[in-house]
Amino acid sequence: MYLFFRKLKINKRIEGKENKLHINFIVTRLSTMMFFQYFVLGSWFATLGLILSENGMSSIIGTAYAVGGIAAIISPVFIGMITDRFIPSQKVLGLVNLLGAILLWIIPAQIEAGNGTAFILLMFLYMLLYNPTYSLTNNISMSNVKDSVKYFPVIRVCGTFGFIAAGILIGTLGYSSSPVAFYIGAIMAVVLGLYSFTLPNTPAPGKGKPFSFRDALCLDAFKMLKDRYYLIFIICTTVLFIDHAAYISFTSVFLGDIGIQDVASFMTIGQFSEVIFMLLIPFFFKRLGYKWMFLIGMLAWVLRMSLFALGAPEAVVSMLYIGIALHGLCWDFFFVTGYLYTDSVAGEKIKGQAQGLIIMFTQGIGMLVGSYLAGSLFNQTVTAHGTEALEQWQVFWFYPAIIAIIVAVVFFFFFKFPKSNHESVPNNKENNGELNENLI
Repeated sequence: MYLFFRKLKINKRIEGKENKLHINFIVTRLSTMMFFQYFVLGSWFATLGLILSENGMSSIIGTAYAVGGIAAIISPVFIGMITDRFIPSQKVLGLVNLLGAILLWIIPAQIEAGNGTAFILLMFLYMLLYNPTYSLTNNISMSNVKDSVKYFPVIRVCGTFGFIAAGILIGTLGYSSSPVAFYIGAIMAVVLGLYSFTLPNTPAPGKGKPFSFRDALCLDAFKMLKDRYYLIFIICTTVLFIDHAAYISFTSVFLGDIGIQDVASFMTIGQFSEVIFMLLIPFFFKRLGYKWMFLIGMLAWVLRMSLFALGAPEAVVSMLYIGIALHGLCWDFFFVTGYLYTDSVAGEKIKGQAQGLIIMFTQGIGMLVGSYLAGSLFNQTVTAHGTEALEQWQVFWFYPAIIAIIVAVVFFFFFKFPKSNHESVPNNKENNGELNENLI
């Protein structure tokens, strides 16, 4: 009898080690997916404003980012419906990246020719394909690990490493203001597209069910807005994305006027910060819960924009360093935590649509309105170039600082989340399990 129980104990220990190795293998594969996805974006997104400005197209910077917002309104929720009902997420991810690579390869020729209309059209088509990848990679990750609060930050942080790697590569090669950056993005999009077909299967949870007009309009995901506090969260998130649009659209132009030479590498300071705070999400989540993490993120936006405004006239580089380094709090504590919050609120059958919903409101409506407003503000306030524009930049950055203050105040008074749920784990169906059954 003793030998029997001893053998049983040894077998369980071996099974536990094998399961842990399997978990690590899956997390590594998903992390590689995130690395490639954000490398594609990081190759051109942060310095697009500088690329356009240096090629005589500064007047369409706001429009270039705004069309991405329009695309994000149209495609993510629709793609979410497809992955919830018809096609596995990893196959859709592969397809959109391969098609997107073709468009990225065509874009540089339009910039060099000064063809703004063709560039905007191609950018719109590309973002129709790229925007759904946010929700697709989120859905693939959260569907294949049960403890998403524990593992998703680890997976997602590798996307930040990809963004950093792209920025350093582009900056080192001297392509921060060159359309060549799009060629590099296109090559990596092909790599991601092919790799996606090897990812863990993430089947459509509603496959086989009768299709309806309700599915086509993704109305099941919109039902989440009946939750009063989720509605408040969505509204505040969408408005705060105006600040993000201003930051991502014009920081590279601002740094260029300050006199920073290697803009792409300089901006990776924010991504290094993002890595640190991404890994700290589980720690702070257990102690603070959603509401206070969201509020810290909002206040970080207030501080960042204020530092940019106060540091602009005298080109105080230390303030710019701090402002960019706040990216970890600004992005992780509000937007990434928002993905987890959305996953916890959504029902099992609409998780793909739910991730598409938040992308639609943030990358879509928020980015569209924010890019339009920021572009209009830039064209009206920043009329000079170089050091002559620094006092004008101060005026520019004060506006998003005020927006962040208003959002934080509204959120503080109107959003609530039960204290008992602070330590709940979204998508954690079995406390003693780690992997989704689809992997086994």
